[in-house]
Amino acid sequence: MNDINTEVHNAFEIIQKGGIILYPTDTVWGIGCDATNPEAIKKIYALKQREESKSMIVLMNGERMMYNVFKEIPEVAWQILDLSEKPTTLILDNPRNVAENIIAEDKTLGVRLVKEPFCFKLMERMKKPLVSTSANISGQPTPKSFKEISPEIIKGVDYIVNLHHDKICDKPSTIIKLTSDSQVKIIRK
Repeated sequence: MNDINTEVHNAFEIIQKGGIILYPTDTVWGIGCDATNPEAIKKIYALKQREESKSMIVLMNGERMMYNVFKEIPEVAWQILDLSEKPTTLILDNPRNVAENIIAEDKTLGVRLVKEPFCFKLMERMKKPLVSTSANISGQPTPKSFKEISPEIIKGVDYIVNLHHDKICDKPSTIIKLTSDSQVKIIRK
């Protein structure tokens, strides 16, 4: 097992070259890439056998990154994040500075602020958001541990982060959609 800094370095090198990684998040194992690289995002859609019309979420490591992607963030978004006891994904309107093929047809993007050390440090190094989608073929169950990830996914990524392979996680994030006029809709608890 490598240390976190080595894994951040290795993952960063792959992402810089347009590759995709398999990595532990604050919820489940994810497949990720640079959220500004449309070609890398296409690789993830192909690997997951997922329609491009079904957008994926991106992880961010702080307010600065959030404001780089969203010009306006409703005040209620910050209140929800402050009060959330578990990882929460917010779907917000009118993202910018990310690849077009990561944005949903209704011009929204799901984002989650993470504190998980590996993800946080990787984005600090990238200075960009990180795509995060569950490590499964579309329509199949989300793996609760590294052992449950299908060989097809493992063979299809360019790098597997060598951290937390024994971690079990059975809870994806809560998903809440916020519109610019501050309407709130819970998509997944």
